[in-house]
Amino acid sequence: MTTKGPSHKQVIIPMGNDIAKEFIKESNSHVTNINCALKAIKSNMIADFICVDNKGIIVTTNNVVLSSDLQEIKKYVKNSLSSNADKVTSARLPQSKSYLKIVGISFISKKTNSHITLDEIEDVLKNNCIFNNIVLASKPHVIKVSPKSDMAII
Repeated sequence: MTTKGPSHKQVIIPMGNDIAKEFIKESNSHVTNINCALKAIKSNMIADFICVDNKGIIVTTNNVVLSSDLQEIKKYVKNSLSSNADKVTSARLPQSKSYLKIVGISFISKKTNSHITLDEIEDVLKNNCIFNNIVLASKPHVIKVSPKSDMAII
């Protein structure tokens, strides 16, 4: 069972390829031991399988991973790789990024009848709850307005 794209039913544990390949050799026993560790903390989550990825190892689970489950999986992996524990970084959930291209902002302010500045655009984004955790990837293009019409010249 694999999923296409990131899923919060996966835990990524970054590590080197050589360490990951060594770890995966005993994947059946690791899945069993992870499930025992999760049962010990009274978690309802179960690890289904472990696979190797270019990022490290990926533990796929039956439910969305809670922070306590994440810490328990990380602790197990570090303990099982005791000689290489320093080469294992923090376990994490997959991250995905979405990009939004804004193309329809009115560039003339109704109040001042002048161009909207970059600062004004950033203020609107910061003060609107729909844009929480949004970062501008690039600055808006400078647009010149023809004085004879409302059309923009790029």
